[in-house]
Amino acid sequence: MSLFCREGLMRGEDAFLSEALQHPRRSLGNRYRSQAEKFLRIIEDNDKNLSWAEQSAKQSVLYDFTNEENWKILIKIKVLMRDSDGARAVLADLFSVLGRDPDLMSQLADRDVIDSCERMLDAAFSNDPLDPDKWWEMIGKKNEGMEAFSERLRGLDVSDQRANILFSRRLERVRRGGLEDVFLELTRILLSQRPINHEAWEELGMMYERRSQYDEAWLCYDQAKSVFPDSTAIERFKARMEKIVDGRGSEPWRAPSISDRAAFLDKLGSLTKTQQFSELEDVGDGEEHDLFSKIERLRSDGKTTEAFFLARRMAAEGAEGAEDKVAEILQDLEV
Repeated sequence: MSLFCREGLMRGEDAFLSEALQHPRRSLGNRYRSQAEKFLRIIEDNDKNLSWAEQSAKQSVLYDFTNEENWKILIKIKVLMRDSDGARAVLADLFSVLGRDPDLMSQLADRDVIDSCERMLDAAFSNDPLDPDKWWEMIGKKNEGMEAFSERLRGLDVSDQRANILFSRRLERVRRGGLEDVFLELTRILLSQRPINHEAWEELGMMYERRSQYDEAWLCYDQAKSVFPDSTAIERFKARMEKIVDGRGSEPWRAPSISDRAAFLDKLGSLTKTQQFSELEDVGDGEEHDLFSKIERLRSDGKTTEAFFLARRMAAEGAEGAEDKVAEILQDLEV
């Protein structure tokens, strides 16, 4: 759970931020923000109204973290309450949504932000709009805007589910803009940090399929199936491939080899921010124990995505117990 939820957003409340809540629900966000605005208008009538406004504002951000107005009213309330720690927690959580840019995070270190937090919030939105259409328009106006964004994304931490959603929507605008190669490259970076996003795997697979890169498409659909067993993308892909072969009378398409699958997973592992994978040799019986130990070391060090890709690689090569280890790590990634 994010810093905001731990320190500010749900302080003292018995609540659980589920996956469903982390997907934007604009209507509920608007409703709670309207309630917060109503309580703010009558704070002089009753001191408790400011607390009610704060609770409503928190809910507005929970239900729709992509609406800048929800963040603005919450930070405004923190200023009225003179809650510097709370304001810092709000900003820290926003910066997590924006990818935990080190330059942004450094602004919060050991300082009282109560008199500057609203300006900091406005500056963050001005430089990095939450609305993907506004963001895309801004990128288009800058010289080498896409190159700068691509380079910046490689250094960000987008493992927060909300950050992954936000940047996935931005990359959808990139795809619509015709920059397919950029979309493919950067989507793989997003998925290397949060591999349980099955919808993004399926979208990536469809892009490869449209480009007739069928091995890459299968590998993406296979990943979607591994993290979301109810996914039927790979079965539908196989059916389409059979029709293509029947229509052309050509040699049947075959799924990628185990070595190709292992290389694919190694490459994804190498994209993770916290750890660079070296190329691994094929797993032999005598090496499996050491690799399982390595997986556990990665997990204990908080390098869960690296552990996931290593376990997936072992599972692809048929290592006994690897599938169970993948299932364990998926539970870690869902937190």
